[in-house]
Amino acid sequence: MSRHHEIPATPDTMVLGYFDAALKPVLTVESGDTVTLHSHPAGGRATLHPDPARHPADYIEALDALSPGIGPHFVTGPVHVRGALPGDVLQIDILDLKFRMDWGFVAILPLLGTLPDEFDTSETIHPDIDAARGVAILPWGTELPLDPFFGILATSPPPAWGRVTSPVPRRFGGNMDNKELKTGTTLYLPVFAEGAGFYAGDGHGVQGDGEVCITALETGLTGTFRLTVRKDLVKKDLAFDWPFAETPTDLMSIGLHESLDEAMRQAVREMIRHVCARTGLTRNQAYMLCSLAGNLRITQTVDGNKGVHMLLPKSALPETK
Repeated sequence: MSRHHEIPATPDTMVLGYFDAALKPVLTVESGDTVTLHSHPAGGRATLHPDPARHPADYIEALDALSPGIGPHFVTGPVHVRGALPGDVLQIDILDLKFRMDWGFVAILPLLGTLPDEFDTSETIHPDIDAARGVAILPWGTELPLDPFFGILATSPPPAWGRVTSPVPRRFGGNMDNKELKTGTTLYLPVFAEGAGFYAGDGHGVQGDGEVCITALETGLTGTFRLTVRKDLVKKDLAFDWPFAETPTDLMSIGLHESLDEAMRQAVREMIRHVCARTGLTRNQAYMLCSLAGNLRITQTVDGNKGVHMLLPKSALPETK
């Protein structure tokens, strides 16, 4: 029988700005267990709401207790999943996402973002989050539908890499800022260290593809995930050397590279691999199918390694092997 676990957003259950395979786990679970974890937004004191009465007490506690790291993100974890070994795949079913704050922030920072040399004055806004109505209310009156997701979902990096900064997404996932990784989606991440070491953080209330100014609507989220060790996928030739996901309707390949062109090529290449492994199609046929039914989208252009993802409708796949 699977068990359910909960991780509070306290200084001893999270790190600030990095991932590290050497960290002691904050929780140990069995494969197939579910975990509800709480998180704080990235950004720090400079992005706090101007009304101190709206600051969550545990967020202020974390800001007071944790020294600034090599990145700006509070990340909850790592969670050790028994039986996970290097070469396995961690299946992360995103079961539920809830807001734990009634505001978020959006910021422009000099020398960052998609137009780093064109905006040289910092500015931060604090949209209200009306979870009951499902909208974010911008200071100038515009209301945007909420669409929450975690910007960071990760396994521990390879131990040989040591401590890795949080902003740059890599093979272990991390700061992918992919708005499709929301409730109902399943993410597959390669395992590089014993126990997998699952992390989540960087809650977003809504974001456009690209995240062009450097931030989404940054806020605190609570997420519930099912964590399952998948050893069988390797036997099925479903290689997960990079993050890969499935929405209820689509397969999703994820390309990450400092060159947007290379990220795009990686997303196409990974989708071809998965289509071939899941069906009887040849590589040529899978490439043609991607051209007819695959949809490339720019995930984000601001995190060092840029992101491109391809969505391919499952309805376009022929019968599996």
